[in-house]
Amino acid sequence: MKETILDVLLYLFEHYFYDDPDAVRDRDSLQNGLIQAGFTPAEINKAFDWLDELARQRPAVAAPRPQTPVRVYSEPELDRLDADCRGFLMFLEHSGVLDAHQRELVLDRVMALDQDEVDVDDLKWVVLMVLFNQPGSEAAYAWMESQMFEDEPEPVH
Repeated sequence: MKETILDVLLYLFEHYFYDDPDAVRDRDSLQNGLIQAGFTPAEINKAFDWLDELARQRPAVAAPRPQTPVRVYSEPELDRLDADCRGFLMFLEHSGVLDAHQRELVLDRVMALDQDEVDVDDLKWVVLMVLFNQPGSEAAYAWMESQMFEDEPEPVH
């Protein structure tokens, strides 16, 4: 089975970050745990690079949520994200779950994955990881988490 960066990230998120973010160990311990779980060092390093880039783009404080025009996607983004993914991002932005900066961060992190196409489920995980890393996004993260893990997702008002 070929693991992707997203597979490594999901494993990290589900087994380390989600349950107890304060218990995240040093990178060597995480890498050893990932190798024991069957991931290759190359994919692990790519996942760590992905997380490092996400951390570099984290704002110091939450920015106000300005209204922005509709996003026009580039050709590579259109190739990677189908209409359902783009519609989901628009829904999240119009619902106030993501602001324009966070949407761009999600797109940046999606484009950094080594996948030709990203489906809505993969996109949801990237959104969850981005919101987890954004100060002031606790309510949006909680809503997104409820959408992913509950049998009957809560409607947006």
